[in-house]
Amino acid sequence: MKAMVVNNFGDVDVFNHVDVPQPSVKTGHVLVNIKATSVNMVDTMIRQMGADLPLSPPAPAILGMDFAGIVEEVGEDVKHFKKGDEVYGCAGGLADLPGTLAEYIVADANLIALKPNNLSMREAAALPLVGITAYEGLQRAGIKPGQNVLVHGGSGGVGHVALQLARHSGANVFSTGGGDAQLALIEKLGATPINYRTESVESYVQTHTEGKGFDIVFDSVGGENMTNSFEAAALNGHVASTVSLVELDLSTAHFKGLSLHVVFMLIPMLHNHKREEHAKILNAIKEIVEAGQLKPVIDDSEFTLEQIGNAHERLESGKAMGKIVVTV
Repeated sequence: MKAMVVNNFGDVDVFNHVDVPQPSVKTGHVLVNIKATSVNMVDTMIRQMGADLPLSPPAPAILGMDFAGIVEEVGEDVKHFKKGDEVYGCAGGLADLPGTLAEYIVADANLIALKPNNLSMREAAALPLVGITAYEGLQRAGIKPGQNVLVHGGSGGVGHVALQLARHSGANVFSTGGGDAQLALIEKLGATPINYRTESVESYVQTHTEGKGFDIVFDSVGGENMTNSFEAAALNGHVASTVSLVELDLSTAHFKGLSLHVVFMLIPMLHNHKREEHAKILNAIKEIVEAGQLKPVIDDSEFTLEQIGNAHERLESGKAMGKIVVTV
């Protein structure tokens, strides 16, 4: 099969388009003919850092985590899938799991689900990693109807899904963005846009919550923005973070009695720990999508498998809106 293989980690030109043996199906897994994959920030981090990142696969490696495709073969002990099923999931591209920048993948059946019927392969490939991340973060924060929820970075990959899932849960949703295009997308997705470049945290907390703060703050930006999340949260509120690799003073969180939920959705893949939970979440997302409550936003750029370096470059530019998808 054709695949993009990384022999040395580094810049976007490290990918090599080569022929590699097609993998064989095994117990508890399915062989999937991949039709599309998408690029996540963690993919670019692995490509750049290699062995310096603990979750990176050894070279030579096939990167890529998300995919949508068609089941070609079913292994023993697999009960919920059959040949010809259209599926989606996040099942490779790190540690000892070969990735999705290839024509086929042997995926753990606990890491995939049937594709939403009303999404194309490209749209479905955009959802798994960001969908699971957003869903888990909001559920761990205990989201309820009527709550005020703030999503930082609502035009990004995780953020634009978190925004829609929060609305699906009956929350009043607000989201930060910068620039007219980002703010317009946030409003289009049903949230109240907040321009973080022109509005201070104190100002928008006062405007939208009468100074009380948000019940849940979903932070997909991280870094110094975590301090803003603590400041924006209500007393005894919840902050869910997908990017908490930062050293900061927790005094504000302490005096507000905040709960911090760190979401690292790769744990089931890395440690073979409760992988079936990912299948459950993907099935729940499928129902939400088919009910018309969630639709992935795809960046205008289009890339083929051979152009994966350009796709990484596009994501790293910071100019993408929504998810970057690659057709296999």
